[in-house]
Amino acid sequence: MAEKNDYKWNFTTLGGATRVNITSGEDIAHLGELDQKLWTVLSCPVKGLEFDEKTLAMIDTDHDGSIRVNEIVAVANWLTTVLSDKDSLLKQEDSLPLSAFNQEDPEGLKLYNSAKQILANLGLEKDSISIADTADSLAIFAKTRFNGDGIITPDSTDDEALKTLIGQIIATIGSETDRSGQAGINADQTEQFYAACAAYAAWKAAEESDKAAILPYGDNTEAAYAACMALKDKIADYFMRCKLVGFNQEFSSALDLSVGKVESISGNDLSNSQEEIASYPLARVGQSAELPFTGINPAWQGAFNSLKTLVLDVAFPKRKSITEAEWQGVLAGFDAYVAWKGAKAGEAVESLGLDVVKDILAKGQKAALLSLIEQDLALAEEAGAIESVDKLLHYYRDFYGLLRNYVAMNDFYESYKGETKAVFQAGQLYIDQRCCDLCIKVSDMGKHGDMAGLSGMYILYCACTSKVKGQTMTIAAVLTDGDVDDLRVGKNAVFYDRDGLDWDATITKIIENPISIRQAFWSPYKKLGRWFSEKVNKMAADKESKASSDLIAKADSTSIPADGKPAPVDTKKQAFDIAKFAGIFAAIGMAVGYIASAFLGLAKGVASLPWWGIFVLIAAIIIVISGPSMFSAWLKLRKRNLAPVLNANGWAINSKILVRTRFGATLTSLAKYPRIPANDPFETKKSTICRRWIIGILLALIVAFGVLYFTDSLTRFGLPFHKEKAAVEQVEAAPEAAEAPAEEAPVAEEAPAAE
Repeated sequence: MAEKNDYKWNFTTLGGATRVNITSGEDIAHLGELDQKLWTVLSCPVKGLEFDEKTLAMIDTDHDGSIRVNEIVAVANWLTTVLSDKDSLLKQEDSLPLSAFNQEDPEGLKLYNSAKQILANLGLEKDSISIADTADSLAIFAKTRFNGDGIITPDSTDDEALKTLIGQIIATIGSETDRSGQAGINADQTEQFYAACAAYAAWKAAEESDKAAILPYGDNTEAAYAACMALKDKIADYFMRCKLVGFNQEFSSALDLSVGKVESISGNDLSNSQEEIASYPLARVGQSAELPFTGINPAWQGAFNSLKTLVLDVAFPKRKSITEAEWQGVLAGFDAYVAWKGAKAGEAVESLGLDVVKDILAKGQKAALLSLIEQDLALAEEAGAIESVDKLLHYYRDFYGLLRNYVAMNDFYESYKGETKAVFQAGQLYIDQRCCDLCIKVSDMGKHGDMAGLSGMYILYCACTSKVKGQTMTIAAVLTDGDVDDLRVGKNAVFYDRDGLDWDATITKIIENPISIRQAFWSPYKKLGRWFSEKVNKMAADKESKASSDLIAKADSTSIPADGKPAPVDTKKQAFDIAKFAGIFAAIGMAVGYIASAFLGLAKGVASLPWWGIFVLIAAIIIVISGPSMFSAWLKLRKRNLAPVLNANGWAINSKILVRTRFGATLTSLAKYPRIPANDPFETKKSTICRRWIIGILLALIVAFGVLYFTDSLTRFGLPFHKEKAAVEQVEAAPEAAEAPAEEAPVAEEAPAAE
């Protein structure tokens, strides 16, 4: 990156941060001059994004699975060089006019010619080329004999002999797929084929030159050798046993087949004892030290018959046995065959047969094949340019969209408009009467567990399964509005991907953080309600458990008399314990007194306030209860940052991506219902009437209280509430109050006289 940047960039504020705004083709052309510290993203993954993976793979030139700044800059430089109108990149269209190629640039001219060649190959006559035109490379090269990939097919020539030869190479050596989609061969495969033909022919020639030594049993030599190898070890074992018996006659019973061994298996099904019988000697062991052709172990009889037919009857006709030396001579007779067999070469073309191989070598068409391959390779540059046109069209359509998710995150912060989504937004999760738009595919749950908690977001991790695709994935859904009372691990939901396909979703993990100020306001009251409900439920459960235990205990302690009549009930009343009840009443009285004193003190304090002071007091109480929760939530919501979530997914985020309250509310939409009259058919009329009466009475009491308070009439009922007079009224009333005693004084003096 250039340290000195003279280009005048456009800046914008998004998500609480100042970012570079790419708004023109010139901005794209100068991306190489933009200080890397000003980029929002330094790296993003190729996989797992809602973006054309083919385009991302093209940008990822080092194939490391990530798109880095230098790769973005390289694409920007190339695009703004080969295109005549840089601003056209902002259109994000999948069709490019031929006039848009910069023909003054050598590479732009080459791309222009390739684009025209593609249209000609497809038989199209138009002045623009689209991704649909370049997407099917098979169609582009289907009618071309040569396409620059160095692979020729039978259709690359009109010579029938060469067509046949190419087919033979494919059948024996293998094939490569030509750009036209057909199987073909390259230069290496041609060389391998002719080398194999030459080696195979030479190997077969060696056989002809010394056939008597190499094939002592003629065409049956291979089968004869296999028969010898099958019995080689068993025959060696037989001769060794005979030698030991000749060494000491007393060894005979131990080395020969004993009656006891046969008796041990005689009670079994001997057809299932082949393995045991095969372990016995090949023939009866004696001092003659010759292998008889008769009396062979039944388990080896079949193999011995093959050996006798193929070898022994040929080498020793009319013989009934052979010595060990004769047997060793038989084995030595295969030495030349074994050596020749081990030197076998050109096996790949053996299936063609020696005559065909000789014919191929005699015709010498190798040079003709290599010439065709060279003609094909001569078009390599042109064919490569055709692929470059396809790459150009993908960049032309997708590159600006990638920049909007890379340089400034425009697509994410404008997603509320509904026109576009960020590349990491995988779809929508419907759960608990809301829709979450900020859903991100999770590539590594281990990393998310460590980093996502730093985001300050309320995140639901869901395991998603698609029965249509037969696939599974994990998503992280961010909640930014609503309450969380009914959210828990195991709750089911439905996820819709960007293609509209539905997935079954189940919550597997929850990272809890504040969602909104409103939710934080009600949080303390909900916690108090849950605590009170838990306490009441626990007390009720304890009482129920105790009552059940007492009932069972009494039932167990009740005895039934022998005559079957129930025992008489003891109707004698327990003596009244006055001391016990006096203590209870005293405790109740003290409790009532404390409560009354507390309410009286509160009432006096409230009574001393002006009418508006009551509302101030109520507001103060609410602030004391909900204020800390709301303030803490406000601080956290201001710092709510998407960057750790993306970092856990393989991104390298270079700036904060804040999701504050106002923007966050656009990422989660809640269910909205119209106001309708209450007409629930399952709600009883009695409960409805009762509820209406209660509400009416409460409203009447509130109104009555207000009237009495403002008319200063509450004191007549003994209630310590009176309306405070304004200071001006008190000052004006002071002279009248001073004159009143003078006028009333005579009345006060005459009273006693009247009496």
